[in-house]
Amino acid sequence: MKIWPFKRKPPVEAKSLASPEEWLREIFGISPPGSTALSASQALRVPAVQSAVRVISEAVASLDIKIMRIEAGGGEAEDRDHPAARLLQDEANAWTTSFELIRDLVSMALTSDAGGLAWVNRLNGEPREIIRYEPGAITVEYSDQRTNEPAYTLNNRRLDPGDVIHLRGPFTQCPLTLARDAIAVLSVMETHAARLFSTGARPGGVIETDKNVGDEGVKRMLAGWRAAQEGAANAGKTAILWDGAKWRQMTLNSVDAQFLELRKFQILEVARAFRVPPSMLFELDRATWSNSEQMGKEFLTYTLEPWLRALEGALRRALFTPEERPAYRVWFERDDLTRADLGTRATAYSSLIAARVLNPNEARGWEGLEPYAGGDEFANPNTGASQPGAAAPQEPMNGPE
Repeated sequence: MKIWPFKRKPPVEAKSLASPEEWLREIFGISPPGSTALSASQALRVPAVQSAVRVISEAVASLDIKIMRIEAGGGEAEDRDHPAARLLQDEANAWTTSFELIRDLVSMALTSDAGGLAWVNRLNGEPREIIRYEPGAITVEYSDQRTNEPAYTLNNRRLDPGDVIHLRGPFTQCPLTLARDAIAVLSVMETHAARLFSTGARPGGVIETDKNVGDEGVKRMLAGWRAAQEGAANAGKTAILWDGAKWRQMTLNSVDAQFLELRKFQILEVARAFRVPPSMLFELDRATWSNSEQMGKEFLTYTLEPWLRALEGALRRALFTPEERPAYRVWFERDDLTRADLGTRATAYSSLIAARVLNPNEARGWEGLEPYAGGDEFANPNTGASQPGAAAPQEPMNGPE
């Protein structure tokens, strides 16, 4: 029960088409003023956009999810028996795995203004399944513009906000909508390139003749030239001219010559919009062995971490009752994204064990291996005398000098 310090008026349901959501724009074919008509499905046909959405959503979904119970002393322990653990670690429902649930929630938050929405079905107060809905199935209304408290409706039935997982970005519109103009430019370039090369690239020149060949002559000449020279299959063939016709070579202007550079710049614009390092979109012009590792760390810190925090909060609010929330939290294991190669890990473990910062069983636990007897001792394996239970040094046979 909530106790408010002042009497609160009941929320007034407000519906308006002044600012329709993305799914409604697509139904009626409406595009925002001043932007190119490009729907979400069309934007995802652009490889750079698809790659950005996939690299974020699939990276988040690939992480292990744990239900952590906060102990009285301040420590934490994983609770595998909580009903929410099975939904997040195995199957969200009979037809959706936990990986698919998290991936789709994040991808919808990246591409839909309403965000990623899912409903938690409870039985006797316990979460039994999580069902993700497509945009438009669950409607979200913000009747109070000052607090932005949401109200959720499914099939004309009001939902308890505590049963709804709602993942959104920091703005009222998703990254895909905010970058629509930049994506539209790249889409136009993709279409132009497809049309350009479908006929064997732009004309390499023109055929000139001093004779009046007439309309029919032009048609026959054009048909013969296309049949003999146009298309990728005819590339490199020898051209034959007739009746004194001459071939004049055409040159590319500056815009055509920089077409590839313009396409690369638009890929960088998409990377900026989704806050993804260009190397993650396979734009490797300035990628090196050193800065690629740094960009990978920045991808975790500046791209994934905000989404992980938002997702952890959304899951915690919907999967735990108000009484459980102080004692439980959802945790995405980040170690898989920062995991070094085997040689580097082996060197680090050896140094930490030798310095007695870790014991062997703790290092084995990080690798997912079972502990062994005697592995809990903190000892330097490089100096036998420092190990517990080691024999004392023997005196020389002839005695001390």
